[in-house]
Amino acid sequence: MAGGEERDGVALTNLDQELFEDAGATKRDLVDYLDAVRECMLPVLRDRPLSVIRLLRGQDRFMQKNLPKYTPDWVPRTKVWAEASHREVTYGLCNDRRTLLWFGNQRAIEYHPALMLAGEHTPTHLIMDLDPPEGTSHFALAVQAAKLVREALAGAGMSGAVKTSGSKGVHVFVPLDGKSDAEEVAAATRAVAARAERIDPKLATTAFIREDRHGKVFLDATRSGGATVAAAFSPRVRPGVPVSFPVPWDDLDNVTPADFTIHTAPGLLGGGDPWASEMPKPQKLDQGLIDEGRTIPVARVQAMHEGKRRAKARRESS
Repeated sequence: MAGGEERDGVALTNLDQELFEDAGATKRDLVDYLDAVRECMLPVLRDRPLSVIRLLRGQDRFMQKNLPKYTPDWVPRTKVWAEASHREVTYGLCNDRRTLLWFGNQRAIEYHPALMLAGEHTPTHLIMDLDPPEGTSHFALAVQAAKLVREALAGAGMSGAVKTSGSKGVHVFVPLDGKSDAEEVAAATRAVAARAERIDPKLATTAFIREDRHGKVFLDATRSGGATVAAAFSPRVRPGVPVSFPVPWDDLDNVTPADFTIHTAPGLLGGGDPWASEMPKPQKLDQGLIDEGRTIPVARVQAMHEGKRRAKARRESS
């Protein structure tokens, strides 16, 4: 085993290989990071069907849902019916240190857990993904948009926690009491986005089609149902290997995504769990949000129809 060792019964191989170009980190750095943050990271992964983004040496990144056939028997797993592909998918459940180390040794860099626990049909959180316009200097706009979401939630008597996405935006998570189904949560998410947009339409937009956003922050209300979101503490395949990291609302103006990497994040934990400590208690989903959201078209469907309409108009005008 080149640069190998064993940890918690997991044979670790090729630890001195660079993760990817511009990573500034080796596979050892990744494994050490996952091990260092496991007490915080495992609770957000536990019992959730897990998709990971792997990056094998000399290959392009890819998202893995189905566990490979060579997966050890001791890795927990669950079967989920995939309607789109009409087949059963065997997902891993990253419930313990040993499994997390195994994923790290597989060069699984990003961790995208399902929004529902295995065998359950109720989302545990309402999630808003705030995506700023292109450009490295636009994180501050995402922060301002997150404050709009916070204001919209407060108007419905709800509250959430916020984290960097590990890329260029931020995620707002609102813990739910488990009594609302996926359709209700999806509807409420659309309503939160619409209300946030109405507070400051010059800053934020719910426009799903990129060319319609005009330099505004996109309030992505599609993180529901079968979608996934990068977990708190998950590394990302970006230069420097930043991680998705929790930030107190009052500190949000004073951070950048680059502050949190696999090299720096473990030292910022201070022996605690910032995601758990910032997360409010589970809440009942506001009925007014559900009712309003049901009047708002589903963004992907609306965008598909609009795309077809525009394509037809271009053909007719040419």
